[in-house]
Amino acid sequence: MRILLLILFALPLSAVTAADTVPLVQPINVSLKKELQHAIDKGTKWLEARQNPAGFWTTPEYPALTALVLTSLRGNPAALPHDKDPEFIRKGYAFLLSCAQPDGGIYKKDLYNYNTSISIMALLAANNPDYNDVILKARNYVIGCQANLKNKTGPEKMYDGGIGYGDDDHYSDLSNTVMALEALYYSKPLVQGKELTNAKDLNWPAAMGFIQRCQNLTAYNKEPWASDDPQNKGGFLYRPNDSSHAGAVTLPSGKIALRSYGSMSYDGLLSYIYADLKPDDPRVLAVQEWLRNNYSVDENPGMKKDGLYYYYHTMAKALSTSGVNRLKLKNGSTINWREDLARKLLDEQKNEGFWVNTSGRWWEKDPVLVTSYALIALEIIHRGL
Repeated sequence: MRILLLILFALPLSAVTAADTVPLVQPINVSLKKELQHAIDKGTKWLEARQNPAGFWTTPEYPALTALVLTSLRGNPAALPHDKDPEFIRKGYAFLLSCAQPDGGIYKKDLYNYNTSISIMALLAANNPDYNDVILKARNYVIGCQANLKNKTGPEKMYDGGIGYGDDDHYSDLSNTVMALEALYYSKPLVQGKELTNAKDLNWPAAMGFIQRCQNLTAYNKEPWASDDPQNKGGFLYRPNDSSHAGAVTLPSGKIALRSYGSMSYDGLLSYIYADLKPDDPRVLAVQEWLRNNYSVDENPGMKKDGLYYYYHTMAKALSTSGVNRLKLKNGSTINWREDLARKLLDEQKNEGFWVNTSGRWWEKDPVLVTSYALIALEIIHRGL
């Protein structure tokens, strides 16, 4: 099934420039693949032991946490077909389905889009056609979370076209937007070529406008903070005019520019892929250059340890779906990012099988969340080796 292949195998969705890649056919690193499978199996066993008897992980209030675990479990290269899933995975999906609401969303108390979008990805990863009706309803719900602020005249207009947590506010952000776009992209085959009652679609021009307003690229972003200075050009931030994450910098001209940072820049690249921008589009090329110039597996560039494992899993998704095998770095050298990131994650895995961040920002002191991120990244790497 094409959906399953794209989600779990991270097949390239678009090409990149020849300067950034080597041919897609690579020598298979059998030894590293075995190491990765061992780490994935250890992490899977650790997660199995942490499941609540009711079927969820960490807390029942946020089904996205359970959904991330399920996505990592179904992404295991050794996973069986869904009809042979072990009992603990079936219980996890039963809990997730119990969170589906009459309005189509998959949530409990708040963070409506966040929970629903991530849950869609877990349901797609199951590759079970019995879930299609739930996915389609959830898809329509996510589309309904898009901010429609085109007639506003105040500062909030900058959030038009994006998607936030979905808590009846209009403060769209790039992280929630890319989660929604990802869910819509991979669920699209379920609606293509079919006459479906009440089927909806996103306002894509408005979504593109929001994404551009999160990028440091003055040719496309007319917000006063946007900058083309070498440190920030092409990179992304969390939301327009928001300096609370990576902060701001005063340029020699006296202009206050907002800093680009790593995880959001990979989110920006993914957003453009899901929006079907061509690989030679200047917006795509600009963020690719920022990512090459700021490559690191030791920190989330611009944020240090904050959001580090979210960064790792987003990095693996973005570079894999872009078809990148080797990155040409700022100093002119090239690096096999898969092997580099794989070694980092192998080194950081605890003896018991889990991962956890030393920084607690964005819930990353929760080992269940962080282990899910790490497993998803390793599984994507495994299939690319």
